Amino acid sequence: MTDQATSAPDEVEASSAPLIEHLTELRTRLIHSVVAFIIGMVICFTVWNPIFNFLTHPLCSAMAERGQADCGLILIKLQEGFFVAISISLMGGLLLSFPYIAFQMWRFVAPGLYKNEQGAFLPFLIASPFMFFLGASFAFYVVTPLAFDFFLGFQQAGTVMSEEVDNATAGIAFQGSAQEYLSLTIKFIVAFGLCFQLPVLLTLLGKAGLVSAKGLGSVRKYAVVAILVLAALVTPPDVITQVILFTVVYGLYEISIFLVGRIEVKREAKLRAEGLWVEDEDEFDEELDQHPEEMDDK
Repeated sequence: MTDQATSAPDEVEASSAPLIEHLTELRTRLIHSVVAFIIGMVICFTVWNPIFNFLTHPLCSAMAERGQADCGLILIKLQEGFFVAISISLMGGLLLSFPYIAFQMWRFVAPGLYKNEQGAFLPFLIASPFMFFLGASFAFYVVTPLAFDFFLGFQQAGTVMSEEVDNATAGIAFQGSAQEYLSLTIKFIVAFGLCFQLPVLLTLLGKAGLVSAKGLGSVRKYAVVAILVLAALVTPPDVITQVILFTVVYGLYEISIFLVGRIEVKREAKLRAEGLWVEDEDEFDEELDQHPEEMDDK
C-alpha cells in the first residue's frame, strides 16, 4: 500500500516533466521570434523613407498620368510622421522576420509529427508566405493603381489645382494625409494577402479530411454571398475594386475545390492499393457487421 502511495507522486512528476520541457521550448521559440521581429522592425525604421516612397509609387503614377506633378502628402497632426514610420516598421519587421518565425514554429511542431505528417505539413508552411506575397503583389501592382485612379477622378479643376484658372470655380484637389494613405495601402495589401491564403487553408483542411470537394461544391452559392460581403467590407466603396476582389477570391475558391479533389483522388488510390477502400459508408457498415475480424485486421 505504501509503495503504491509513493509511486503515485513519482508518476505525476514524470508526466509533468515533458510538459515543462515543451513549455520551456515554446518560450525559447517565442523569444527568438520576438527578437527577430524587433531586429526587422529596427532595420525598417532606419530606412522607412525609401519604403514610404516605394509605397506611394502607385499614387504618384496615377497623379502623374493626370498631369499633377506634385503627389506630396501632408501631416495633419504633429506626431503623424512618427506614427507613419512606426507603421512601416511594424509591417516591414513582420515581413522580414516571418521566414525565421515560420522556421521556429516548424522546429517546435515537427518533433511531434510523424514523417508522413511532416511531409504533408511542410509544403503548406512554405506555400502560405508565397501566396501572401502573391496576393500582396497583386494588390500593390494591379488593384491600388486602379483604385487610386478611380478616387482621383473626383477632383475638380479650379484655383486649387491650377494657377491658370482665374474664375471663381471651387477646385477639388487631393491633399491626402500621409497616415491615412498608408493605412489604406496596407489595408489593400493585407486584405488581398489574406484572401490568397484561401487555397492553402482549404487544401490543408482537405488533407486533414475536414472538408471535401463535394461539400465545398454544394455550398458554392453560400460562398458567393460570403465573398461578396467580404469584398464590400475589406475594400473601399469602389465597384471596380470590389469586382476584382470578388473575381479573384471566387477563382481561388474554385481552385481550392480542384486541389481538394486531387487530394481525395490520391487518398482513394492509396486506400485501394492497401485494400481499405469501400464505396460508401453503408457498404462499410454492412461489411463490418458480416466480417468484424477481417475489418479489424485491416
